[in-house]
Amino acid sequence: MSDDFRTRARAWLAANAPRRSSGDDDGAGSPTTIADQKAFQAKLYDAGFAGLTWPKEYGGQGLTNAEQIAWSQESRDFDLPNGAFFIGISMPGNTILEIGSEAQKKRYLPRMLRGEEIWCQLFSEPGAGSGVASLQTSAVRDGDEWVINGQKVWTSGAQFSDYGAILARTDPTKPKHNGISMFIVDMHAPGVTVRPLKVATGHSPFNEVFFDNVRVPADALIGEENKGWDAAVVMLRHERIAIGTMGGSRTNPLGYDTLRDLAAGLGRTSDAGVRRSLAELYARGRAAQLFAVLLREEAQAGRMPGARGSVAKLAGSELGRFAGNVAAEVLGDQLAGFDTDELLAVTTAIVATPGSAIAGGTSEIQRNIIGERVLGLAKDPGVDRSTPFNQLRVGTQRQN
Repeated sequence: MSDDFRTRARAWLAANAPRRSSGDDDGAGSPTTIADQKAFQAKLYDAGFAGLTWPKEYGGQGLTNAEQIAWSQESRDFDLPNGAFFIGISMPGNTILEIGSEAQKKRYLPRMLRGEEIWCQLFSEPGAGSGVASLQTSAVRDGDEWVINGQKVWTSGAQFSDYGAILARTDPTKPKHNGISMFIVDMHAPGVTVRPLKVATGHSPFNEVFFDNVRVPADALIGEENKGWDAAVVMLRHERIAIGTMGGSRTNPLGYDTLRDLAAGLGRTSDAGVRRSLAELYARGRAAQLFAVLLREEAQAGRMPGARGSVAKLAGSELGRFAGNVAAEVLGDQLAGFDTDELLAVTTAIVATPGSAIAGGTSEIQRNIIGERVLGLAKDPGVDRSTPFNQLRVGTQRQN
């Protein structure tokens, strides 16, 4: 990577994006409208900073991971109002890039990068959260189309998405992992209903989505029919790497820099316990950042992180929980004050952070993956892995 890229990125950011304030990471999402976010993404694309490592033939810049890392470092303290595109580009986008058809890559990827279309991921269901393979949303072939019926839940960004990548059961006579397929679904199609879900912070970042005889064309299949679990593994890998390597700005309400300055302002730095906790927070955060860099460099070199993406995701979740505890230690009885925007941002982040141990796969699931696929430990018995799905008692199929 030449120094010219970093210099160009730094200049563009200074001219086009305001620096963050500590209230920007409170979990509420950007206050800008979706139209504003699409306009900013288009500007980012036109400047050559969207899809840095994606091939040029699909709208990317064809650059290396070195440029991606440089961009991440330079942009971390700026407010980039394009969070609506994070899921689509990181997860469905990377999955289509890896296993999608040539037609899908050319149709969807450039528009995603240019900010023309927003995507979401439709995996979890009321009866299939950590055990996604127990999903019951169905897709039935009808001529040149598939008809989808079912319900998804905890879908981030569904309320403003144009398309989604959905997992549906296409053959219930096969074992639960073998009869699933992944499709591209138009979120504006007849029969799609999106309802917001309010979380503990008072925000509604998630949704439940209902599909009532929603028709998608046959070529909406991502990967192969009944091989959707393989496609899901690809997307989950990208999801866990994306979440685990997100990092954070120095103005993150639960970041080391913010809590250090807050402790100094409250006169808490004279407390040896507070100093020790802040030092550990810095060390954990720095270790997570360096591990993220390692994963990116390995991926660029052609060595995909595989199950080690779960290490990054688990480390990020654990870091968030630890940071919340440190924040509570720093604030003490000020925790219930809410008398400044800064305190409100910190307390809101404390309330929100336990969700990081659930979103993108629970910490328990990540530990199982790490134990089995990274450390080589014995796999838990799976007594239902060879049983046809329609013979299982799961979800609404469970008999009383």
